[in-house]
Amino acid sequence: MSEKTRVLIIDDHPLFRRGVSQLLGLADNFEVVGEAASGQEGIELARSLDPDLILLDLNMKGMGGLETLGTLRDMEVDARIILITVSNAPEDLVAAIRAGSDGYILKDNEPDEILRLIEAAMHGQTAISPELTSLLASALREERVVEQRSHASLTERESAILKCLAAGMSNKLIGRELDIMESTVKVHIRNLLKKLKFRSRVEAAVWAVANGLA
Repeated sequence: MSEKTRVLIIDDHPLFRRGVSQLLGLADNFEVVGEAASGQEGIELARSLDPDLILLDLNMKGMGGLETLGTLRDMEVDARIILITVSNAPEDLVAAIRAGSDGYILKDNEPDEILRLIEAAMHGQTAISPELTSLLASALREERVVEQRSHASLTERESAILKCLAAGMSNKLIGRELDIMESTVKVHIRNLLKKLKFRSRVEAAVWAVANGLA
């Protein structure tokens, strides 16, 4: 039996926390190890529980989701972090991805779609509600103030992996495609994100598609 993905839920609505916990309980490969009603509480639990996945609300009282996300990334939390929100505003979506979110899921998606996206994120794939994918690409493409980035700084291997990310491939599939270990894939992804000044593979993948690298 494969090891379960340990999940921390950070949301200031108890009813939603309960609903997500019950939803994850329907799958055999998830275990909710903690729930937090605020960003600060979530940060403390993330530090003590070391979860594999954090589901984070965007709009919370006090410490908001983006601030919480930024703090978690600055702490170098190794967990996948997915924003779950009611907001489909392009600026919120772009801000979340730029802050290092591994996904952005709308709360009004069907439960089976939410579960599918969460599972996709845990396999290293892009976890964005389908109706938002084109919105994100368009928003990034139309930005007038963009940091100068070039894939020329990447090694041949890193460039190949970036193209795989743009194609939505998981770490495992990238490893098979390039005949390298999954752990090696993770190292290359970490390096290319640092070179391109991205905080998440999702942002790198969308940027690659927008720049014709797919």
